[in-house]
Amino acid sequence: MTTGHTKQEQPADPLHGVTLETILKELVSQIGWQEMGKAVDIRCFTHDPNIKSSLTFLRRTPWARTKVEELYLRQKAVSCEKH
Repeated sequence: MTTGHTKQEQPADPLHGVTLETILKELVSQIGWQEMGKAVDIRCFTHDPNIKSSLTFLRRTPWARTKVEELYLRQKAVSCEKH
């Protein structure tokens, strides 16, 4: 008995299994807080930035989290093009 779903029917989610903390740490490592603040103008990136306060804010603010996830995906695409 099958569920009727095939792998082709389900869209691939590039963020599946990637935690918000991992996203932030990779972005900080790749582009730094200053560039992150330019790309996504939120106070937790521009004024005394740190992972903990950013996680708290992004978990409570869906629009900002979406922007950070989009930035992460763009950075992943750029790093893939370089290799």
